[in-house]
Amino acid sequence: MYHTLDEFATTWGYEADATQKCLDRLTDASLGQAVDADDRTIARMAWHITQTIPEMMGKTGLQVTGPGEHEAPPGHAAQIAAAYRTAAAALLKEIRAKWTDATLAVKDEMYGQQWARGQTLQVLIAHQIHHRGQLTVLMRQAGLAVPGIYGPAREEWAAMGMAPPAI
Repeated sequence: MYHTLDEFATTWGYEADATQKCLDRLTDASLGQAVDADDRTIARMAWHITQTIPEMMGKTGLQVTGPGEHEAPPGHAAQIAAAYRTAAAALLKEIRAKWTDATLAVKDEMYGQQWARGQTLQVLIAHQIHHRGQLTVLMRQAGLAVPGIYGPAREEWAAMGMAPPAI
């Protein structure tokens, strides 16, 4: 749970940048990739990550610019990446304009429970990380290179003149 806005802003900056790197590598041809017909496609996964920012934060009273909860994903990867960029930046702007550190203790009804806003921010980040992990698997299946997030990706080892770990 976050206790200061600066604490959240630091983490959000890193995590939003990592997600943006993934979304910027998507191609229109990759958007239909899914594990199988019953699972989300890359387009739906990327769009869900993007939609969750205004949807979840709207439950706290913030008005974050971004796609509506029931809005279908666009047909172009660049549109998804741009929508995420807008929503991620709008979230920080809204928080800085409307909240203080003390606001993080305020509780809101969130999915049938009461969550402190600092907890909501933590869940938003964890949710994004969870789905970003799923997205990177789909990206690999679609033949896309994934960016290193918490360490080098396979392709980045070679760029550093090193062999990727055997395990």
